[in-house]
Amino acid sequence: MTAHPAYILAVLLAIEGAVLWFDAQPVGKKLFRILPSMFWIYLVPMLAHTAGVLPAESEMYGLVTRWALPAALLLLLLSTDVVGILRLGPTALGIMAVGMAGIVLGGPAVMLLYHRWLPEEAWKTIGPLCGSWIGGSANMVAVKEAVGTPDELFKLIIITDTLIPYAWMGLLVALSSHQRGFDRWNRSNTALLDELADRAKAKGPTTAVRFSIAGTAAIGLLAVGGAGAAVWGSNQLPEVKNIINPVAWSVILATLLGIGLSFTSVRKLHERGSSRAGLFLLYLVLASIGAKTSLSYLGSLPIFLVAGTTWILIHAAALLAAARILKVPMALLASASQACIGGPASAPVVAGIYHPHLAPVGLLLAVLGSITGTFLGLAVSRLCQWLW
Repeated sequence: MTAHPAYILAVLLAIEGAVLWFDAQPVGKKLFRILPSMFWIYLVPMLAHTAGVLPAESEMYGLVTRWALPAALLLLLLSTDVVGILRLGPTALGIMAVGMAGIVLGGPAVMLLYHRWLPEEAWKTIGPLCGSWIGGSANMVAVKEAVGTPDELFKLIIITDTLIPYAWMGLLVALSSHQRGFDRWNRSNTALLDELADRAKAKGPTTAVRFSIAGTAAIGLLAVGGAGAAVWGSNQLPEVKNIINPVAWSVILATLLGIGLSFTSVRKLHERGSSRAGLFLLYLVLASIGAKTSLSYLGSLPIFLVAGTTWILIHAAALLAAARILKVPMALLASASQACIGGPASAPVVAGIYHPHLAPVGLLLAVLGSITGTFLGLAVSRLCQWLW
């Protein structure tokens, strides 16, 4: 079928709006506890495409991705507290680095281990999932577009990225009751936890949002201007075959621009809703990707789940080895692991369960993952391409 671009955009926005509205209702919060709103914003357009409501191809999909993705990355990184992250000190940053290394090395390892059972071009799925399990959904989508992951394979990433992290978070929460025994066995330096909590108390961006017409206009101008600068810059920079293309450049430039602006007074737009606007744009990109996707390749889901589980176990083994050597408390291990696998939304929750004052530490570690996830995901993609 063919459809006017305005119709397609209206349908995508209507789907996203309906899912987010339902998510805000009490019954929606219960329903989306296991399968979050991000999953439904991707799935419903895919079902709409299957039902013939949305076409498989449209110039609107490309426009949404090309412009909304860099704008989303910029707005989401605008409130980055780089100084607060550095203040955590070498032990916390070191254990987070080990957790990220477990993800970076685990991806190519499971690709080689399960190569014979994976579908063609499966190497293009490792980088996006790596980006997600280091930084979050924004990094996943950024790497996906930069390396050209087929839409038919991307749905396997979405499902894997939904089921395994939630199961992992449940396991970490369940293990919290055993942290004293672990710390005795490991001879952990538990005094480090109070020290980290004190370091993370420095005031960061407020979570309260005060909407205003002027603030909303400023966010809109920043999003358009930042996306325009990233797209224009990406067209000026050289394309390196099989390494970096204009889309990858735009993702990198938007990321660097967002981090750079976080050092300026522009970061105060976080208080006016810049992060929420960035998340809305990211969800719109996900909806446009879902609308292009069919239900094929679902037969490969079991092997993806097996590979993903193995990948998480490699990440956990790296953290346990580091904890044994450095005498790191279990609470910090869980915080760093959830900061990688779960991201900024859930890392403070898990950290707070282990230690009542550790939630800010979990958040800062997760923000560090958001900063680095795209770059590491791109690097892993190229390594997997070479190994494939």
